[in-house]
Amino acid sequence: MVSQNDLVAIGGDLSAERLLSAYSHGIFPWYSEGEPILWWSPDPRMVLNPSEVHVSRKMRRMLNRGGFQVTFDREFEQVIKACRSLRAEEPGTWITREMRDAYIELFRLGFAHSVEVWRDEELVGGLYGVSLGKCFFGESMFHLAPNVSKYAFITACRKLAEWGFLLVDCQVPSDYLKSLGAQAIPARKYLKMLDDYIGFKTQARRWDISIEGSLDW
Repeated sequence: MVSQNDLVAIGGDLSAERLLSAYSHGIFPWYSEGEPILWWSPDPRMVLNPSEVHVSRKMRRMLNRGGFQVTFDREFEQVIKACRSLRAEEPGTWITREMRDAYIELFRLGFAHSVEVWRDEELVGGLYGVSLGKCFFGESMFHLAPNVSKYAFITACRKLAEWGFLLVDCQVPSDYLKSLGAQAIPARKYLKMLDDYIGFKTQARRWDISIEGSLDW
């Protein structure tokens, strides 16, 4: 979790311009309904090179078995709604209505993206985040079936690596992210990486792709 030492600003707004500026400086919003907007930059920072995502034997079997369809940017609003609904049952900070609307606007502008996992045309998992330069900033994920959020994350990392992305910002350290290969690094090292990778041209557009069947890991 973040500590009060990681809080860098209070207030402002969630305009697209402010959000994109914040992400480019390693800062993201995270607050509860009814609170002012809180802006964070954690130290340490959880990060992953997408080409180094860890695939356990269990997940490798699941990926090779298939049975799911994975799409990108097909149902962004459904994904963020699912993330918000599931997290609303948990205590603490999460996706406010204001944040939901702000990220939907980023999606409209081509900066936010979603990954959806479908089984028999039912959305059973996914994630969303923000893309700038060669960096992908993960925001939230959900699953309605075992390990499907990992399925989405691993598939996303594979495509990000193919597209030349060099950094997945996982934000806050957790055992879940560690199991996928993410590592906690000092903020100063993270900010240096961010500075190196954020300057590449951002492809502000929809990632309209679909993957079916086994992923041959």
